[in-house]
Amino acid sequence: MSPNNPASAHSPCPAPQHSPLGQAVAYADQYDPALLFPIARAAQRAELGITAAPPFFGADLWTAYELSWLNPRGKPQVALAHLTVPCETPHIIESKSLKLYLGSFSQTRFADAAEVQSRIRADLSAALWRGAAAPGSIGVKLLLPEQFDQQAIHELDGLNLDRLDVECTHYQPAPELLAVQQDAPPVHDEVLTSRLLKSNCPVTGQPDWGSVQVRYSGAPINQEGLLRYLVSFRQHSGFHEHCVERIFMDIWMRCQPTQLTVYARYTRRGGLDINPWRTSHPQRPPANVRTARQ
Repeated sequence: MSPNNPASAHSPCPAPQHSPLGQAVAYADQYDPALLFPIARAAQRAELGITAAPPFFGADLWTAYELSWLNPRGKPQVALAHLTVPCETPHIIESKSLKLYLGSFSQTRFADAAEVQSRIRADLSAALWRGAAAPGSIGVKLLLPEQFDQQAIHELDGLNLDRLDVECTHYQPAPELLAVQQDAPPVHDEVLTSRLLKSNCPVTGQPDWGSVQVRYSGAPINQEGLLRYLVSFRQHSGFHEHCVERIFMDIWMRCQPTQLTVYARYTRRGGLDINPWRTSHPQRPPANVRTARQ
């Protein structure tokens, strides 16, 4: 089975406001990779001062909970899909378009789950790496019903910042709230978490709820200031991936840790959750394990 619109892999990407997000659209039930809507990462990164290679590695970990297709005899099949998108891809995929794309599998017959997995990997890789000089691939793992019981729920590890009784007055990103204790000895490895991350979809204005983990080495970060800073995203409009990169860059520039990792897990919308992870040093990405709110 081949993509319906292979030429789209070389066409320029339209602006987010022209995506299906926030618009009334018909739900296709026949396989259609042309439904995928890539959005370039470059513009948002330029706002953060990133015009060359970013100072981080990482990936976006997606979970798709609404994946179904027909087997050769027309019997419905279901699965969960874990998608691992390297942050080096020139584009992200607008989430509603991914939902529509996955929905288009629902009345299409495939030989088996392996064919579905291969098709998803090929289509998403083509969209995410569109225009790249050296296109790469993404990770796709399908979990079949016999594996559902093995799916764990685990909160992000670390010291909970939400225990702090702080006054919050900023609801747009306020990096000036970040500070370190200059006279204190450096910490080797501190992990801080919060469940109070919230931002808004830049197209529809719908709320995006998340938990975030900050892991760093270096001068101790003021915990009250960090919590206030994370809360300051509450009325900010930004895609999940861009919010996490903003958090990373603000901490990286303001606190100047020797190592830094920022990982957020957002609650699902439309059967999808998006969990960006950025780190200053190469390492294996975290396991894609959902939190209780997911």
